[in-house]
Amino acid sequence: MEKAKLAILEAELSKQKQEIDKIYAKIDERRLRINNETGIESLAYQLHNLYCAYEDLFKIVAATFENNIEEGITWHKELLRRMTISIKGIRPNLICAESMNLLSELRSFRHFFRHAYGYELDPGKVKLVLEKAAGLKEAFTKDVNKFLSNLKSGKT
Repeated sequence: MEKAKLAILEAELSKQKQEIDKIYAKIDERRLRINNETGIESLAYQLHNLYCAYEDLFKIVAATFENNIEEGITWHKELLRRMTISIKGIRPNLICAESMNLLSELRSFRHFFRHAYGYELDPGKVKLVLEKAAGLKEAFTKDVNKFLSNLKSGKT
């Protein structure tokens, strides 16, 4: 990968990672107020935003390597799956299987939240997704660091 393209990718990933970290900070703040319906809804909204921020980061990677996903019914799932794949001669995988599983849970929750107009949120489910999101934070940081290291060393 050429030096300028890598520098741009690193800067964009860093900026998006900062957005993800801001959402995690909001999640940590709202975790303290999970004892009422408003607190649950606020936390659920931030979990929704968290997946959207991760997905935006995946779009950056896909666009950089020109392996865009066609927008169809399953494009969210396909974009996530694509990030687990190493594309020989193009790019290494971005995320590991553990991160994929955690992100898949978060993606499912985002879909539910986005379409849950007539449903009440289950506090137990929100807490479960919260735990998954917490585990994802560290795993994803390791994934991104490994991804960038592999790009810099030419491993694809």
